[in-house]
Amino acid sequence: MTNDLPAPGAQASEQTHHGLLWHRYVAIGDSFTEGMSDHDPREDDAYLGWADRLAVDIAMQQEERGAKLEYANLAVRGRLLADVIGPQLDAALAMKPDLVSMVGGGNDIMRPSVNLDDLAAGIEDAVVRLKEAGSDVLLATLVNPAASKIMTRLRPRITWHLANLWGIAQRHDCYVLDLWSMTPLRDPRMWSVDRLHLSAEGHKRVAQQAAWTLGLPTTGEWLAHLPAQAPKPVRQRVAEDAQWARQYLAPWVERRIKGTSSGDGRLPKRPELTPVDLLTARSLVVGDKA
Repeated sequence: MTNDLPAPGAQASEQTHHGLLWHRYVAIGDSFTEGMSDHDPREDDAYLGWADRLAVDIAMQQEERGAKLEYANLAVRGRLLADVIGPQLDAALAMKPDLVSMVGGGNDIMRPSVNLDDLAAGIEDAVVRLKEAGSDVLLATLVNPAASKIMTRLRPRITWHLANLWGIAQRHDCYVLDLWSMTPLRDPRMWSVDRLHLSAEGHKRVAQQAAWTLGLPTTGEWLAHLPAQAPKPVRQRVAEDAQWARQYLAPWVERRIKGTSSGDGRLPKRPELTPVDLLTARSLVVGDKA
């Protein structure tokens, strides 16, 4: 099944690029855009993710037009917004992209001292720089945390941030990847065992939502809910919660106390603009779309 509904702004973008899709796509952000936890089978501790999958979708459309897409992914896990709209943005602008996905601020929102309006001001300044450089901009909302007992406490902050984000997008004609309204993402099966990062299935669906947002053809029922499953016995849930707390929550708390990050010392997985290799990508990404 395909969904060819045009996303807002898609027609204008087509005209801007003389009837072609984008030629240079740069993704900046944190672990969400790095692709955790959508494992890349070619390498240990490496990930694909929604942005890689979106790049393949764009590249396939370009191939039909006899053109190519160059793609870079500068996102690194654990990064705060200051890095995303600082060094990452500077590096992205130097590549002269015509499309940039900029998703950051989620790690900041989890810190109690964050000023949400300052956060929004930083995002807006970055958007202005990108638009003045001639790039289209794809922003993203956060996921509705209604299904998470821990993250749901952040819901007032997240909704405040979302209101600011939509205002920025409206003022500067940005695309918005709307994760908040993707109700299938409230299913725990869309998340990895760490309960913080999307599973491969979650990334596949987000990539399709992003493609739809940009006005690209889509495949699969990416907004369909997974079949219902029987509830787990209480004893199993308690054991899994305890295991998760030991393996993932405790190290996260320890990093917050020490002021360290899971991304310390890490470099971007795709630091330069390089053509998307569709021969390889089709085997890794296209063949397993939802």
